[in-house]
Amino acid sequence: MSKKSGHIAELIASCQGRELDAHYLGYFECFNRQLFYEAHDVLEELWLTQRHGPNDGFYKGLIQFAGAFVHLQKNRLGPAAALLRLSRKYLSGYPATHERLKISMLLGYIDDWLKKLASDGGTNPLQKNAPPVLEILNTV
Repeated sequence: MSKKSGHIAELIASCQGRELDAHYLGYFECFNRQLFYEAHDVLEELWLTQRHGPNDGFYKGLIQFAGAFVHLQKNRLGPAAALLRLSRKYLSGYPATHERLKISMLLGYIDDWLKKLASDGGTNPLQKNAPPVLEILNTV
């Protein structure tokens, strides 16, 4: 087992026994700690078991959203914008709230970061702006 998979396994284990899937919860824990690559990895493990199911595009959209911030951390602005657009495409097919996440708010974040990327004259907006904090609703 690699260090990465061990770290991910620990994170997932810490989220077990809650109402929602531990991988899904782990995504938010990682994302909000700005561990964007790990957020991508954790949710990808869940997505791989549920490809072509009703949450296929939802999970892909969240994975792409985290991936965009991986690219921002590496100062790859073009790929970050491409992943934000792809994330928007996947998530826009879901209702305003899905799996206790406000999709409408997430789409707003995507649009905001796309505007920042377009208007910052080639500078990385992550250098001047904190990434969004994603929250799961307590009730449906």
